[in-house]
Formats: sequence, structure tokens, C-alpha cells
Amino acid sequence: LDPLRSLLHSVSSGLSVKELSEMKFLCLDKIGKRKLDAVQSGQELFNILIEQQEITKDNLELLKTLLQHIKRRDLLSQVVQFEEGELRSPDDQPDEHEKPVAVICDNVGREWKRLMRELGMPEVKLDRIEEAYPRKLYEQLVQALREWQKWKGKDAKVGDLITALRGCKLNFVADKVGE
Repeated sequence: LDPLRSLLHSVSSGLSVKELSEMKFLCLDKIGKRKLDAVQSGQELFNILIEQQEITKDNLELLKTLLQHIKRRDLLSQVVQFEEGELRSPDDQPDEHEKPVAVICDNVGREWKRLMRELGMPEVKLDRIEEAYPRKLYEQLVQALREWQKWKGKDAKVGDLITALRGCKLNFVADKVGE
């Protein structure tokens, strides 16, 4: 089964009748009213949007916007995770960063934004992560570090993490990562 279709099926099955109705309303500018009136499920709506190239494997912005509007952060985070999984290329070696990421996540806490700024992450990305995972400090940091790895690609080095930790005066954590 196509991973995108599988994701859309999962999102569709999580929608209530009211939420589907709200999403249909938000799509009035993209799909004619008569066609929208015939839509009975999220899957049908997504199929039309795929046909119109409004939703593609590489462009899920409309879907994310719709989910934000109906306040379904849980489904939105599924879409974000799907994007991150799709964007990771096979030649990336995430395992090289797994131990340092675990050490950082276990020891940084509320200073995570300061660390990510020190690594050069744009404020917009930090805000987006914070919004997607409200009151989940650990998950915010995990996602921020993943985003940094994705953003830097092959240039994401453990040495940069250590330097940034020292720049934030988190020497204890930097020492643990360096071990």
C-alpha cells in the first residue's frame, strides 16, 4: 500500500462527521460545492485533493493547514512524522546521533530552545515544534534535534552539538555527549 494513502486513511478514520464538515467548508475555494456535497468521508475528500494535486507525497501543506483549523494536533503530528520519515534519505546515518540525542534529551529540559538557537535553528521552526507538542518538553527537544539533523543533512556533526552545549554553559551534558 502507498504510504501516503495509508497516512490519509489513518487521518480520515480519525475524523468526526463535524470535523469532516469543517474541512469540506475550508475546501470550498478548491472544490466545487456540488462535488463537496457528495463527499461522505475524509478519504473521498483527500482523493479529490490528490486528483487536483493539492495534496502530494511531497506537499502536505494543505492537509496540515486543514488539521490546524479543526484543532486536531494529534492528526497533524502524524502528518509531520510522515513527512520526516519520507524526507530521511537512506544514506543518512541516524544511528551515529542516537546516543548523543538520547543524552541531550535526558539532560537539557527547558533550555532546549536556547540550545537549538545556538545550533542556528530558525525561530519559526522552534515555534512550530513547540506548537505541535504543547506541554511535552521531551518530545519538543526530540523533534527539534531531528529537525536540526534533517536541516543540516550530512553536515550534522556530534562536535557541533557539543560546541552548542558548551555555548549554552551546559558543560556537564557536553561532557556526557563527548564520552
